[in-house]
Amino acid sequence: MITACGRTIRTGLVNALAGMSTAVMCGCGPGHISSDRIQAALETTFANLVELQVSRLGLPPITATDFAVTAICRKQVAGVDAGAGDWVCTVVWQGPDRRTLRDTYDLFVSTDGCYTATVEGESLGSPTLKAPDGHAVKNLLYAFEGCFDTT
Repeated sequence: MITACGRTIRTGLVNALAGMSTAVMCGCGPGHISSDRIQAALETTFANLVELQVSRLGLPPITATDFAVTAICRKQVAGVDAGAGDWVCTVVWQGPDRRTLRDTYDLFVSTDGCYTATVEGESLGSPTLKAPDGHAVKNLLYAFEGCFDTT
């Protein structure tokens, strides 16, 4: 017997096929969480956060689209390209000075399409940054959360 989406399913060839279709129909199959959906959500959230961060730091305004954010995500389990769990995403973007930047995030994606992203290393600084005027500002790019539609 196996359990999928809280339901116990008998094993065997016919029952295993029925179990897989039950898992997909009740939304816990991997098809609803794909690298394409994660990448699109991460690109939008990241670009919006950069725009907000620039504003909070008191730098000249730049719109989210000007950052030209591209995300490339892969699941940490080899050979699996979909489903909830641990993902690694590389974000390539243009900084306020138009220089191309690259940052890597560890993502945990839950079955409802919500994720938590935490930057690897110190490329984006620490949880707080110092604004040009000297005051401390929360680093919105250090760790953040987002969600995407899984339907």
